[in-house]
Amino acid sequence: MYSQYSIILVNLDPTIGAEIKKTRPCVIISPNEMNFNIKTIIVAPMTSKSRDYPTRVKIDENSYIVLDQIRTIDKQRIIKKLGELDIEVILKIKQIIKEMLID
Repeated sequence: MYSQYSIILVNLDPTIGAEIKKTRPCVIISPNEMNFNIKTIIVAPMTSKSRDYPTRVKIDENSYIVLDQIRTIDKQRIIKKLGELDIEVILKIKQIIKEMLID
């Protein structure tokens, strides 16, 4: 099973326009109740090329989580699990999503 805040490798193609393309790491942001019971999950793609935008979470020198490109994917797009996020990054994701969608 794939849990919230896991990092997974996902094939995002095909895409249209400015959507992030290619096979790349993504962070699962959907809740586990959804992840464990339906065939889709909500992810935020990651990139190595970004600027410090308010909707992007910097993980290290070359990794950003792109919260302005959140999308729902079928689990068939998942290639494999890569890891987990640490609590500081999770808290930052929650804060930005709250600012984007609630406040």
